[in-house]
Amino acid sequence: MRLHTDLRDSPRAQGAIALVAIVALLVFSATALWTQWARPDLDWVQATLSLYLHGPWGLALRSAYCVLALAIMLLAWSLHAGSRSPRRSSAAPLLFCVAGSGLMGVAIGDSWLPGYAPLLAPLVHGVSANTAFLCVSVAMLLQSWYLRADPPWSRWAGLAWGWAWLCFVLLWLHVLWRGPPRGAGQKLVIAAVVLWLLAVAVHAWRQSRRAGAR
Repeated sequence: MRLHTDLRDSPRAQGAIALVAIVALLVFSATALWTQWARPDLDWVQATLSLYLHGPWGLALRSAYCVLALAIMLLAWSLHAGSRSPRRSSAAPLLFCVAGSGLMGVAIGDSWLPGYAPLLAPLVHGVSANTAFLCVSVAMLLQSWYLRADPPWSRWAGLAWGWAWLCFVLLWLHVLWRGPPRGAGQKLVIAAVVLWLLAVAVHAWRQSRRAGAR
C-alpha cells in the first residue's frame, strides 16, 4: 500500500516505468517484424507467429515474448498504483499479470518442452497462448473503463475504450471465423493489442512529464 502511494505521488517513477514499458514494446515489435523478413521459409500470411518461435531467430522471438510480458506487467502495475479513478480495482492488473504469465509460458515452454515432452508441448502452448489473449483483451476493457473516470485520463480514455473493444472483437473473429488466413489474422490481433499498450504507455509517460514540470 505504501509503495502504491509513493508511486502515485512520484511522477518521475511513473515516467520511468512507462518508458521501460515503451522500450520493451518496441523491442518486441522490432523482433517480431524482423523474423517475418528473416524467415522466407514461412509464409507470413499463413504462418502464425508461434511458428517463428522455432528455428532461426526462434530464441530471439521467445526472448521478445518475455520482454513483452514484462512490459504488460510493469504497465499494469504502474497504472494501478498511479490511478485516481473511483473505479480502480485490482482486477485489471491481475488479468494483465496472468496474460504476461501466459506469454512467458509460451516462450519458456516452447524452449524445452518440444524436446522433452513432445505430447505435452502443444497443450501447454495452447493453454498459455489462449490465456494470454483472453486475459489481456478483458484487462484492456477493464483498464479503459477505469481510466474514463480518472480525471487526467478522461479525455483520452474514450479512444482507449473504443480500441480495446476493437481488439476484443478482432480476437473473437479470429477464433470463430476460419475463413481469413490464420497467420495474418493472428498477427492483426497481436498488432492491435501492442498498439493499445504502446499508446497507453506513451500517454502515461507524457502525463508524468507534465506532472513533473508542474
